[in-house]
Amino acid sequence: MKNIAFLFILNFVLYSCSNDDNNNIPENVPVTFQFSQNWNGDAVDKTDFNSTTYTNDIGNVLTISKLRYLISKIQLKKSDGTLIEIDGYNLVDLSEEGSLEMTPSSIPTGDYIGISFIYGFNEEDNSNVYPDLNVALWNWPTMLGGGYHFMQMEGSFLDSNGAPQPYAYHNGTARVSQGVFEQNFISFDFNQNFTITNNATIEIKMNIAEWYKNPYQWDLNVFSTDLMMNYEAQKHMNDNGQSVFSIGSITQ
Repeated sequence: MKNIAFLFILNFVLYSCSNDDNNNIPENVPVTFQFSQNWNGDAVDKTDFNSTTYTNDIGNVLTISKLRYLISKIQLKKSDGTLIEIDGYNLVDLSEEGSLEMTPSSIPTGDYIGISFIYGFNEEDNSNVYPDLNVALWNWPTMLGGGYHFMQMEGSFLDSNGAPQPYAYHNGTARVSQGVFEQNFISFDFNQNFTITNNATIEIKMNIAEWYKNPYQWDLNVFSTDLMMNYEAQKHMNDNGQSVFSIGSITQ
């Protein structure tokens, strides 16, 4: 009888330990990355194209008719230091509702302490091997370094005489001189404490106004078109881009 009682207790302990172990295994759940745009806090979407006017810090009055940009290499950092890398990239196009969200493969539940991503492509990934981007006419000219655009922002502004003029704020690899190029992508790394227990949505915010003001006060009378081959303009874009993105709400 004692042996039967001992076996019962042993089986109960093993079963309990097994359940504890199973409870400690992270479950994989879907996570959606949501890309939002604003101008100093005022939401911007495709309904604002060609109609809503914005004033940058130097006083240029402008409208937006196109905004597309690329985000790649999203990573989530767990509390134990593990990095969860999200496969793929996302070409955000304000005119395409479906591009404003990215739902990659499921990721583990648990505690996280950081979010990082790259605006554009790093040097390793910036090659013409993505059929969907080629179809989207996202290529950056070979003579300017090749690969892909990082952003296209277009619209019109009122020049110093009050006359409407086009602008094309296009960003990518910077051409220093003939055959000499500089990488121009931007790495973002945010300390962010959050816990994923179920399906979650993580917002990545772009403040469009920052492209025009920090640290370089952008004057569209000086830099408006033909900027892709303009080294100085490309480096100002990189400088200003450092403060453009932030992490918004994280909901479950």
